[in-house]
Formats: sequence, C-alpha cells, structure tokens
Amino acid sequence: MNDAGASAQAHAVTSGSDALLGMAALGKTAFALLLVVGLIVLCAWLVRRLTPGQANAGQHLKVIASRAVGAKERVVIVELEDTWLVLGVGNGQVSKLHERPAPPAPPSANRDETQTDAGGFAARFAQALKHNARTRFGGKDNAP
Repeated sequence: MNDAGASAQAHAVTSGSDALLGMAALGKTAFALLLVVGLIVLCAWLVRRLTPGQANAGQHLKVIASRAVGAKERVVIVELEDTWLVLGVGNGQVSKLHERPAPPAPPSANRDETQTDAGGFAARFAQALKHNARTRFGGKDNAP
C-alpha cells in the first residue's frame, strides 16, 4: 500500500506539473499574440500620422448635392472654395457641366435627403417613438 500511495502522489505531481507547463505555454502564446496585434496597431497609427498630404486633403472640397440620373450616372454639385461646380459622373468619367459662384448659404430646398441634420432626424424619430409608445401602451395619444 505504501508503494501504491507513493505512485499516486508521483502521478498527481506529474499531472499537476504538466497542467502548469500547459498553462505557461498558453500564457506565452497569448502574450506573443497580443504583442503582434499591438505592433500591427502601432504600425497602422504611424502610417496614418506620417503619410504626407493626407492632413489637408478634402478640406476645401464639399459635396453640396447629388442626384442619380441613370443607372450609373449622377449629377453632383461640389463646392470648391467660393465656386460651385456641377459635375456629371458616370462610366468612370467626370465632366464639368456648369460653374457658378457659391451663394452665401446653401438653399435648404436643394438639399438632398441624406444631408439632413442629424438633430432634426433624431427629434422626429424620438417623437415617432413616443407616439408609438403612447398609442400602444397608453391608450390615447394627445400629441400632434
């Protein structure tokens, strides 16, 4: 019985050390993976910071409106400094259709639906949710 007890203890110590070695290998692997991912993120950040000409790109160019006129054709109004350019875009080509001085403020009637203020949409959406909640859970809706 003495030999069986010693053998059981030796087996328990061996399996415990195997588990410990397995956990150490898993920890080393996880650390190496985190190190590689961190290195990739650092390299991407450095490339974005050190790439010349990207900081000021697009500051003077603003899309005022865009409208589809065909399956692959669009008419786009672009503001460049104090000039509006009406461009025809399609089939891999851009053509200038018209040029005019920019008005002091873009007219709200010509704004595209995708360019509406986020606050206006959020307010209308919140009002619609309240209306739905009142009709569904509160019975009557007193709001307009």
